[in-house]
Amino acid sequence: MKVCVQGLWHLGTVTAAGLASVGHDVTGLDYSAGVVEALGQGIPPLFEPRLEQLLREGMIGKHLEFTSNPADAVRGIDTLWVAYDTPVDEDDNADVDFVVAEIEKTLHHLGAGTTVLISSQMPVGSVRRLEQIAAIRFPEKDIGFAYSPENLRLGKALDVFLKPDRVVVGVRTSRDSERIERLLRPITDRIEWMSVESAEMTKHAINAFLATSVTFTNEIAALCELVGADAKEIERGLKTESRIGSKAYVSPGAAFAGGTLARDIAFLNQIGASHHLITPLLSSVKPSNDEHKRWVMRKLQTLFPDLSQATVAIWGLTYKPGTDTLRRSMAVELCDWLVARSVNVRVHDPAVKMLPAHWDTNVTRFGTALATLEGADALVISTEWPEYRSISGEDIVGIAPGLAVVDANRFVARLADISGLTYVAVGSPELKSDR
Repeated sequence: MKVCVQGLWHLGTVTAAGLASVGHDVTGLDYSAGVVEALGQGIPPLFEPRLEQLLREGMIGKHLEFTSNPADAVRGIDTLWVAYDTPVDEDDNADVDFVVAEIEKTLHHLGAGTTVLISSQMPVGSVRRLEQIAAIRFPEKDIGFAYSPENLRLGKALDVFLKPDRVVVGVRTSRDSERIERLLRPITDRIEWMSVESAEMTKHAINAFLATSVTFTNEIAALCELVGADAKEIERGLKTESRIGSKAYVSPGAAFAGGTLARDIAFLNQIGASHHLITPLLSSVKPSNDEHKRWVMRKLQTLFPDLSQATVAIWGLTYKPGTDTLRRSMAVELCDWLVARSVNVRVHDPAVKMLPAHWDTNVTRFGTALATLEGADALVISTEWPEYRSISGEDIVGIAPGLAVVDANRFVARLADISGLTYVAVGSPELKSDR
């Protein structure tokens, strides 16, 4: 099929490259000429494993091209796949109007009967809003709208897109469902068909459930720390309960970061407020998560009452492993907090080459993880890059005897048994220390 993917940041670039890799002829459309120019050279807007390779293969095979000209982009298509990463501010408020305005720019150029498939994260009711815009401005075009919530994860996006558990799609008409079924046929036949509003709400519900699970588990973990219980053992107890299950999102660890989960919690709270509906459970998720974001800070202050005299090493800066983006990274928030307290910070990340300018000389980047430990009093395991697991405890002790290791997710839990280290994790019953 010939398809246009509009919006070429993470979601859109992965969608365009993924569709081209299974044989569709894809034109990527973005109104930012700079984004289009970089993609035309095979350079994705951010790092994602295998993405650059797939982009280049798609262009070499003539299945993929990019443009900022909407007339060229939509010529001959019957499906426009909208895949903007909805912008979100530091308070998790989404700029939905931006996405709607970008779509409006393209509606004028669509042929009659085109299907517009939306995957951008927007509040329930957004597709109906777009339908009303199209009906008023272009009644003769008979544009159809459908919704399929994105389900990508940074660092694993291509695997999730090309090998999904299932795909949720909300449609109005059989014409739209037939086109989308053909579009997805090379990827999956496991499609959950439903109404547009149900598909929009499904995205909110999934992320709200995951966000609630994270905050519930971390509140339990905080109580475990106080009474001498181990939250990892509680996790086993929960997962072996048949009413909960082995895949439950109940592992103690860091707070959730980024905009995705928080964005859907905000959408649901806004919907409830607009209808004068009180939602105590959903309304408590963000405050609970915000409090848990301070877990590392609390532990460092407990370990070092005069924190300004300490040197802190941080392994990993990016939002997640497998990406190079720093936006909404918990490690960046931690560094900002430490810098504000005049702490000497030493950092390593395999994907980050340039540090934020406002850190100035307070934060020093090193080429290897072990180099950060020279003179360090504490090590914070932040982004869980696999290479950190291969570093031996003996090498760490050899460089920094008495080091405090703060590892929220127990990513390097084996260090708890290394003599000469203090190991601290979320939900651990006590500090294990030879200091």
